[in-house]
Amino acid sequence: MKVTAEKIDNHKVVLEMEVPAAEVTKAIDKAYRKLASQVNIPGFRKGKAPRQILEMRLGKEAMLDEAFEILAPAAYQQALEEQKIEPVSKPETEIVNLKEGEDLTFKVTVVAKPEVVLGQYKGLTVAMPEVEVTPEQVEQHLENLRNRQAKMVVAENAILDKGDFAIIDFEGFVDGQPFKGGDAQGYPLEVGSGSFIPGFEDQLLGAKAEEERDVQVTFPQDYFVAELAGKEAHFKVKINDIKRKELPVLDDEFAKDVSEFDTLQEFKADIENKLKQNAEQKAEQEFHNNAIKAAVENITVDIPEVMVEHRIDNMVEDLSVNLQNRGTSIEKYLEYAKMDMAALRQSYQEAALYNVKTDLLLETVAKEESIKVEPEELEAEIAAMAQGYGRKVEEVRDVILKQGHVGALANSVVRKKAAQVIIDSAVKE
Repeated sequence: MKVTAEKIDNHKVVLEMEVPAAEVTKAIDKAYRKLASQVNIPGFRKGKAPRQILEMRLGKEAMLDEAFEILAPAAYQQALEEQKIEPVSKPETEIVNLKEGEDLTFKVTVVAKPEVVLGQYKGLTVAMPEVEVTPEQVEQHLENLRNRQAKMVVAENAILDKGDFAIIDFEGFVDGQPFKGGDAQGYPLEVGSGSFIPGFEDQLLGAKAEEERDVQVTFPQDYFVAELAGKEAHFKVKINDIKRKELPVLDDEFAKDVSEFDTLQEFKADIENKLKQNAEQKAEQEFHNNAIKAAVENITVDIPEVMVEHRIDNMVEDLSVNLQNRGTSIEKYLEYAKMDMAALRQSYQEAALYNVKTDLLLETVAKEESIKVEPEELEAEIAAMAQGYGRKVEEVRDVILKQGHVGALANSVVRKKAAQVIIDSAVKE
């Protein structure tokens, strides 16, 4: 087979393939046998109709088209290997000549994976974030814990103030009519939280338990329910109770209740130690990310737009699956976020471009460093995945094998090892 390649721009390549007539003849014979076994022709058993009769029934073009489908995939794959091209787009095929007794000539246009020129990726000097845990952070952690342990108690004869919880019944009206979702019984509203329509909570300030109030508000113009946006609303509200947080005393007894320590001082020391460990892990991860980012910035590569678009496709799909798992949809998400799909895709553009560059960097480093994956490394990765999913190793392994994802898993391990080469050689400053 003869193959020629022509670059028509920085990314697109046209491959022209010529398959000898003898191969075309063999493919036509195979096409005849395949079609004959699929078509019922009166007077003949399936698969036994003469070729001339089959051509009269289906047309010669059908036979030639089937022969092309037999020849083209292998010819295309051979051309890619000969020209050392890795496509990143779907092939666009054009048949130049397809006749019995003549060479088959066809062209395929693809976007080729770009060449990456590595810059410095070893021995990079990367800033290491400082790790500091202040007494204020420890106190804030304790305060958050106190709030989680707080009890809500009825405040007798209290006057409703910001920070209080009003247990309310309410019913809302727009244009004098009740509207969907505009009523509730025994609703716990934290006054001052801003969780209700602007102005609603302020009009409850100063109320007492059992008091009723009329509240007048206007829905924001950008309210997520379109039919209510910008509308004036009237709410009838009854304050059933006023509740306030009762915080536990911060003492040794508190420490005993929420930890394995006997004294508050020991508990504080443990909190400080854990906060420091978390901060160190975060700083180390940031150092790793910055090392990879520095290596990415040092490469020279011209990224085809199709690669970025494919990555955005994946990101949108991941978001859609995540939303479905949470019981909603991407359509509702877009409606709530007040954006369309084009705006969502545009918001992913920068991250997608960086991710594509990172993958190309790591693939190229892996080749440069002759990185391979050992069977035990694949097993370790499967074990880590099983632990993360809370599944048995055998179950995860079976899924990977059945879905044909072993290659993708191996590539993932290769990229991790390539990243580790960059990280391990980076110099902290």
